[in-house]
Amino acid sequence: MKSRVPAQREPAPGPARPGRLADRGADPAAPLRHAGVLATLGRARGAFRSSSRLEMADAVLRALATAGRMAPVARPARHNVEVLRDISYTDSRLRDHTLDIYRPVSQPGPWPVIMYVHGGGFSLLSKETHWIMGLCFARMGFIVFNISYRLAPRHPFPTPLEDTCAAYEWVNENAERFGGDLERLAVAGESAGANLITALSVATCYPRPEPFARRVYELGRVPKVALPACGILQVSDAGRFGRRRRLPTWVDAVLTNVSRAYLTGVPDGGHALADPLVILEEGEPPARPLPAFFAPVGTRDPLLDDTRRLERALRRLGVPCAARFFHRELHAFHALVWRESARRCWSETFGFLARHLDSPRASSGEAAHCAA
Repeated sequence: MKSRVPAQREPAPGPARPGRLADRGADPAAPLRHAGVLATLGRARGAFRSSSRLEMADAVLRALATAGRMAPVARPARHNVEVLRDISYTDSRLRDHTLDIYRPVSQPGPWPVIMYVHGGGFSLLSKETHWIMGLCFARMGFIVFNISYRLAPRHPFPTPLEDTCAAYEWVNENAERFGGDLERLAVAGESAGANLITALSVATCYPRPEPFARRVYELGRVPKVALPACGILQVSDAGRFGRRRRLPTWVDAVLTNVSRAYLTGVPDGGHALADPLVILEEGEPPARPLPAFFAPVGTRDPLLDDTRRLERALRRLGVPCAARFFHRELHAFHALVWRESARRCWSETFGFLARHLDSPRASSGEAAHCAA
């Protein structure tokens, strides 16, 4: 797949220095602290009672993200990061089939690779609203491919996953020419994005009948690490959360709407990869080793049980999994980066990456600084 010429380049001047996953003493959440646009996401979802309100919430959140990106502290050059924007990962020429690349240009490559997939209930947001994630990972020494994908309910399952798989194919074909080291590849996402990257990871390790999943499997490359944060990992049964514990009415409505929007028109039995957790719970050994998983979640997140189940399923399969449960924290709490628990979550994320990517540039001492 060939890419278009980037529509915009934001260079990041600065003297070169020895490359590694994290600068000594760096705070991974520093670029987020004053520009936490995503922090409004969890609360805004309470207004999603109809498609018109959904569209309104999406517009508001996108506007907030755009405003946040204009803040001086959010400028990539301030963090020695270069951004290449709006690169197509298919030949469709659709805006939803584009990605942004964040590169830590003050550190010599090749850099370990993150492919980031945004959340938003499969129906909201884009790579533009999640620029913070790209910037945070890049300033810690990763090259980040931050993708958009087509959204439900206009584009229900499997379209968002098809797009995620197409982006993964493109990253595998093109990351090296942008300075990426595909031997140190991770996939990351939150909420709905966590579902998509978990399903993607399953597709890289289990031969499946879906054409898009089969193409990913035939690539032969499994990510070393998967980072599903606060994921909804079984979409087909949204009512299970309320059966487990009493939820506010609006939360139950949001979860029901997410399930309906994503699975609109999908026949029974045709949504297996919308429920990657169920596939893992079935216990069939994968044809290839699954990636190591780091799965953070707050204990007040209504989606908490899916992370608990993920941890149990992966351990039964013998897969390295570090599920982290942050006391009394809400959905997507790690976006509230001024909070101590959010900063700890980011630090643990980078520590896990440093340990499992086997980076030749990250000694054990540097990994400790990455997690500090």
